[in-house]
This record gives sequence, structure tokens and C-alpha cells, in this order.
Amino acid sequence: MSARDQILQATLRLIGEQGIGAVTNRAVARAAGVSLGSLTYHFPSQEDLLREALQTFVDEEISRITAYVTALATSGMAPVEAADAVEKAVVDFAYGPEQIANLELHLHAARDPGLRETSARSVDAYDRLAAAVLAALGIPDAERHAPSIVAMLYGLAVRRLATGDTTATGTADAFRLLLLGALPRT
Repeated sequence: MSARDQILQATLRLIGEQGIGAVTNRAVARAAGVSLGSLTYHFPSQEDLLREALQTFVDEEISRITAYVTALATSGMAPVEAADAVEKAVVDFAYGPEQIANLELHLHAARDPGLRETSARSVDAYDRLAAAVLAALGIPDAERHAPSIVAMLYGLAVRRLATGDTTATGTADAFRLLLLGALPRT
């Protein structure tokens, strides 16, 4: 792993474990096992570091989820059955300090215009991914419904993290509820 990648991973861990306030150049360099000079070479400002950390997390998560979605899309699964698969995916993907860091960085973006563009791009990527899932499941107007799915999953992530729930119980029911509302009426 490159020094740059070590720095980004250490930043996410620090945010997830201690909050954004813990992200100082010295703390990140120490956690990443790199020199302070290396950190400032790769990330001249704190804004650059936070923006890249968020983007790195989202890019990696989108890659993992996309592979899962591809398998789901080719499975021929009915929308109602797919909800159980989504709940399983949440259990597989949704824990650790990086998840907390992801949510915290999005909240920080509401106060920091420099981070807002990266946050908006990552939410847009999640929307596109959700639209692809919905389209693969035959849901009409997938792009219109995708933001609701993403908002629900973010809300459930906050709930899981706040309560310590590691089972993602209820995710399938919530997803099914939204899917049934999006299915065409016959």
C-alpha cells in the first residue's frame, strides 16, 4: 500500500474512532506510519485530506457494492426477494470506523463548502447505484426513486451505528416497503 493510501486509511480510521477533531497532521502521520513531510507532500491542506478520504471510501464502497449489484441483476430475483439480498449486503458492508467516518464526513460537508462538492458527488454515485439496482429489478422510474432508497439506507446506517445493531434487522422490510410503493399498480 502506498504512503498516500496509508494516509487516507488512517484518516478514515481516526475520524471513525475519534471524530474529525482528531484529524491533525501529526495524528494522521503517526497513525499511517509516515513522516509529517510525507503527509503534507500528499495533502497540502486539511481540506484536501478530508475530501480525498471521503472520495476514497466512496469509490471503494461503490466498487464492492457494484460487484454485488451485478450478481443481483443477473440472478433474476424478484424485487420483493431482492430486499433480503440487500439486507445481507448491508451486514457484509456496513460496519467499522470507516462507515462512521463516511457519515461524519457527509455531516461535516454541511458546514464546510470545500467538502460539499465531494459529498454531493458521492451521494450522486449512491443514487446512480440505487437506480441501477432498481432498474435491474424492473422498477419503473428508477432514477426518480433512487434518492429515497439512498436516504433510507443512510438513515438505517445512522440507526444501526447509534444502537450498536450489527444485524441490519429491518433493512429488508424497509427496502420491500419502498419497492412495493414503486411497483406499477395493476
